[in-house]
Amino acid sequence: MIASNTTTRADIGLTILRVAAGATFAAHGAQKLFVYGFAGVTGAFQGMGIPFPGVTGPLTGVVELLGGLALVVGLLTRLASFGLAVTMLGAIALVHLAVGFFGPNGAEYPLTLLAVTVALAFTGAGRFSLDALIASRRQATVAPASARRLERAA
Repeated sequence: MIASNTTTRADIGLTILRVAAGATFAAHGAQKLFVYGFAGVTGAFQGMGIPFPGVTGPLTGVVELLGGLALVVGLLTRLASFGLAVTMLGAIALVHLAVGFFGPNGAEYPLTLLAVTVALAFTGAGRFSLDALIASRRQATVAPASARRLERAA
């Protein structure tokens, strides 16, 4: 009983973490793509000295939007988390580290998002996710097929 309760609490915690981070990333990605637009985000990335701003700016927006939405619903969570972690590593290395930890545009916020995405890449989405639903359905179809193969072999 205790293990089940602990597992449920861990899954609830993962869900809260995943949805909050996903919504944050999706909002930032949507802002880059739909508020600033490709030209605006390209100009902003160019102004920050980020290499290949015409590619990295829009690509970052797409990764943040789609990766964020994937986290919200818990779909391809490890892959989405990895992609989002890469964007945060780039942001930290190319922009925020030069500012320092504190202050406007400091490294503390992207470091926190990096930690969340790395943690989710290790843990996965948890029980309350599309990843878990897909895995349980896949397990339900694999188990009977395995049993039939064993019956035929006997």
